[in-house]
Amino acid sequence: MSRPKVLIARACGNGEDEPFALDHNMAVIGFREIPSLADARRFEDVHDLAKAVPLDLKPRARLNHARQLWTFAFGMQQGDIVVLPRKLTSQVALGRVTGPYRYAKVNGQDRHTRPVEWGRPDVPRSIFSQDLLYSFGAFLTVCSITRNHAEKRVLAVLEGKPDPGFVPVPGASSNKEQPAAEDAEETPIDLAQAAHDQIVAHIQSRFNGHGLSRLVDAVLTADGWVTKLSPPGADGGVDILAGRGSLGLDEPRLCVQVKSESGPVDVQVYRTLLGSMQSFNAKQGLLVAWGGFKKTVVAESRQGHFTVRLWESRDLVEAIYRNYERLPAEIQAELPLKRVWMLVHEEPGI
Repeated sequence: MSRPKVLIARACGNGEDEPFALDHNMAVIGFREIPSLADARRFEDVHDLAKAVPLDLKPRARLNHARQLWTFAFGMQQGDIVVLPRKLTSQVALGRVTGPYRYAKVNGQDRHTRPVEWGRPDVPRSIFSQDLLYSFGAFLTVCSITRNHAEKRVLAVLEGKPDPGFVPVPGASSNKEQPAAEDAEETPIDLAQAAHDQIVAHIQSRFNGHGLSRLVDAVLTADGWVTKLSPPGADGGVDILAGRGSLGLDEPRLCVQVKSESGPVDVQVYRTLLGSMQSFNAKQGLLVAWGGFKKTVVAESRQGHFTVRLWESRDLVEAIYRNYERLPAEIQAELPLKRVWMLVHEEPGI
């Protein structure tokens, strides 16, 4: 039995379709101007539909769109693995294709969809090695991932195991087949996301365990809070206490809980923080979870929007960017960063 293919299928450019796709067990892609592919029988039929759309696109771009649509509608087979790099969180959704292409209603609009059983909708990006994250950053809506035994490795993560990584065998020849879809390794990548993933991997290796609390403490101090960091070990539900004013006694008062685990935390952690806030008479809370949050946490936290903030790895890194120049010298030495400006190109094929 052949191993299932692994394909990226992005939920639109800004991730606005992610919640609907995950809640309704489907993959939803862009290309809204191109009508249904249900009557297509050949690639040329899809190409003709792409060429008929009144958009200011070069012939090569229209061909690119047609290839991605053909792969999504006809190249994906039942049982293939779909990778959805999420835009709204620092997570990746993994699932299996369960049925044929459908031109279906999504929030009242006709869209290109495939039914997908999202077995793991909240895998932290940090679970994957850098080579796979590099592939996930391809500037295409739909493409295949084949490099470095990607099929075997993504399947392992989908089954709840860690990414085993790629171990080349000396003298072994590559058995990579030429995929029908455009390969992620053959297309431009999101350099900003790639750089962010490298920073996340560095923080994970250098600031694990209590070290992550130390990093969060430094960021809050740089942002003007007066903090008290709990020592390593049992913390009673609070890693950092913070306040305003010269002595940290002024309002608002802040309770901070930091979780460095690689997996998403559940709602009990959120509720524990709420209890700690009552114990310490703090009106505000910050829950930092390196591996992100389960859906139940996000849903329950909406009621506490003006009381508790949720930070995953991306939020912490963005806070580091904002406060980097004010961080202690020893933190900057452990986390050497340099601001780089680059020209932003339009993303093709979204």
